[in-house]
Amino acid sequence: MPVSRLFDIADLQLAEFPQPVCVESLEEGKLRSYGSKEFVEISERLALGLMDMGIKPGDKVAIASGNRSEWAIVDQAVLRIGAIGIPIYPTMSADDYAYILGHSESKAFFVSNAEILGKALLAQAKTPSLAHVFTFDRIPGAAHWKELIGKGTSLVAQLQAYKAAVKNGDLATIIYTSGTTGKPKGVMLSHDNILSNVESSAHRLPVERGCKAISFLPLCHIYERMLMYLYQRAGMQVRFQETLEELGARIREAKPHVFTAVPRLLEKIYDTILTKGEALTGIKRKLFFWSLDLGERYEVHGRSWWYDVQLGLARKLVFSKWREALGGEVKCVASGSAALQPRLARIFNAAGVPLMEGYGLTETSPVVSVNDARNDGLRFGSVGRPIKDVEVRIAADGEILIKGPNVMLGYYKEPELTREVLDADGCFHTGDIGEVRDGFLYITDRKKEMFKTSGGKYVAPQTIENQLKASRFIEQAMVIGENRKFPAALIVPSFNFLKDYCALKGIPFEGPRQVIGDQRIMDRVFAEVQKVNADLGHWEQIKKIELLPAEFTIDGGELTPSLKLRRKPIMAKYAAEVERIYAER
Repeated sequence: MPVSRLFDIADLQLAEFPQPVCVESLEEGKLRSYGSKEFVEISERLALGLMDMGIKPGDKVAIASGNRSEWAIVDQAVLRIGAIGIPIYPTMSADDYAYILGHSESKAFFVSNAEILGKALLAQAKTPSLAHVFTFDRIPGAAHWKELIGKGTSLVAQLQAYKAAVKNGDLATIIYTSGTTGKPKGVMLSHDNILSNVESSAHRLPVERGCKAISFLPLCHIYERMLMYLYQRAGMQVRFQETLEELGARIREAKPHVFTAVPRLLEKIYDTILTKGEALTGIKRKLFFWSLDLGERYEVHGRSWWYDVQLGLARKLVFSKWREALGGEVKCVASGSAALQPRLARIFNAAGVPLMEGYGLTETSPVVSVNDARNDGLRFGSVGRPIKDVEVRIAADGEILIKGPNVMLGYYKEPELTREVLDADGCFHTGDIGEVRDGFLYITDRKKEMFKTSGGKYVAPQTIENQLKASRFIEQAMVIGENRKFPAALIVPSFNFLKDYCALKGIPFEGPRQVIGDQRIMDRVFAEVQKVNADLGHWEQIKKIELLPAEFTIDGGELTPSLKLRRKPIMAKYAAEVERIYAER
């Protein structure tokens, strides 16, 4: 059967290759699986319940929840009516909820738990259009989503008519980008936008019928959501994980063949492995760090026979444990959302865990390019070759332009903003700077994040930040210096590593605030910065640093829900530290 609308994917799976487990997640404390048949049937019944309370084609229905089967079921029900899904990051504030719900004129809102319900009710009081709020958890006094099941049984013929009327170019969802500044923008994506990305991305991932995936990155972001559709299109089993708590244990339990991650999470996984390696003694410790050194020198081409012999030994003795920690079945980990340290990509690939970095934006549904370990499709430091039917152009100023069926319809209710990024030729202006070499795309920085020093020199901070984070002493970094005499950096040290380092060097470690005030630590971290400076132009070298006592987090307001730096809030929060850097001495 043809697939031209997003809900056709589940119908195709049911008709041609029904799965005993389509999706599964914890429900009321127990793992609950939905086979293809039940998944489609309950989605249709929920669609009837929504119609019974007045939802019709073109209406907006919002969801704020972690990843769970109910999210996918509500999404299916909304799509089948021809209504528009409005996913909202659970971590957003009640004010953000109110803005998005009001701007989209959402009529119903599905939330997962009591905490989100509290924010939803505050937002509902400011949103005249929002008539209904339902929960996935059973919460006293709240309407549970299953209350809609069994209603609207007389509307079956109407639902079929609604489904038949949905065209592939119709609006399917509005995704409000979390943004690093200002109010969120509503990115309008059609069925065809997302489906084109599903079909083209499938050629870059080792996905096939019977494989398993675990899904824990937010479904409210198009990255994980598109992949959910891709997994279903391929006939895979999808295990949803609602939080990052005990993620390692859940991955080992699910034994996935494929999953997605963001660099920040991969860095934490690597740091955990490193900490365990540090605790080893004797020959085991020597073997661990010998293997690590080997991994850091891994290349796609030009490896000597002797290197490969050593690598085979390292994979058997050390790296096999890494694969076991990820369930033992992983064929691919796809990384996106932010720049990945090439060093991490080398080490994971050397370990036999194919880590493939890709590139995309919400406005491009999202994938533009991605590496592929097969067919000579991997280059460290690149984000891979563009996927099928997606054209990448590089403007005169280095900006990356994208043209293809995956490019959004525009920003909801924002025609002027749309015209700023979509040109007459249909190209989307990404705001990223890059280049294409041998068919592979390389990202050098964010156009909007580049800044000019008072001396008139441009600095690309993201590239430098990524190099800084390669140091075991540095957990997070933000390069600053706009309209200042020189670049500097706000640095969050790796306190776990510093604790061990201080014990080794006889330096007191009483906590983050105490240790960052120790001049010996400041000097040691700056020595790491100087290593990065050695490869930079004199105008972009970091002249001074300030060490910060706490990690940048989503809850603290320093990171977006997709773990990107929110530069303006960080500058505001650490204004005193910034001024201390640039104070005349």
